[in-house]
Amino acid sequence: MRFRSRFSLMLAVASLSGAAMIWAQNPGGSPQGGAAPPSGGISGAPGGPGAAGPAGPGAGPGAGPMDTPMQARVDDKKFLKDAAMGSMTETQLGKLAAEKGSSDSVKQFGQKLASDHAKAAEELKQVAAKENVQIPESLDSKHQSKVDKLSKLSGPQFDKAFVKDQMKDHEKDVDNYKAEAQYGSNPDVKMIAAKQLPTLQQHLDEAKNLNKQKPGTK
Repeated sequence: MRFRSRFSLMLAVASLSGAAMIWAQNPGGSPQGGAAPPSGGISGAPGGPGAAGPAGPGAGPGAGPMDTPMQARVDDKKFLKDAAMGSMTETQLGKLAAEKGSSDSVKQFGQKLASDHAKAAEELKQVAAKENVQIPESLDSKHQSKVDKLSKLSGPQFDKAFVKDQMKDHEKDVDNYKAEAQYGSNPDVKMIAAKQLPTLQQHLDEAKNLNKQKPGTK
């Protein structure tokens, strides 16, 4: 009986010694001989395969500058000067169309332009005086050359050139007035832009309608 007990004890000691030798030969492995965990850590943990990488181009101190707000690009004084020059030009072009237009619709449109823009020019002049902004009192060479160029045309040729010019000018005017009304910094200038904007939009719509008419249409 004692012999069997001693023999069992010797077998147990031998088994433990063998296991210790195997562990010593493969310290990184599991006791069952399985592979050791990845050295990089668990996916998603800091430093592991799933960890978040460096911030992207749009994040952190390295991000590029934000777009400049529209407000920073709107100059109230420049708007007043440009608007005054535009109104004076349209007044002259309207009078020219009322005189040289070959169709009644172009003549009537010219009369409306001359009347509306003459009124607008006076309103702009009052605001400019209040804000101590010096605005032009006559056309510069660029705008005068436009009037001179159209004055040399006649008949349907004049109508076509005049209407296309009005479409182009009023599209730009509407954009500029909208920007001033929304992003301007001077309340009085913003107010005059907002007040005159509907009339400019109406002019643009009329010019587009005239552009759809066939040449020679009365």
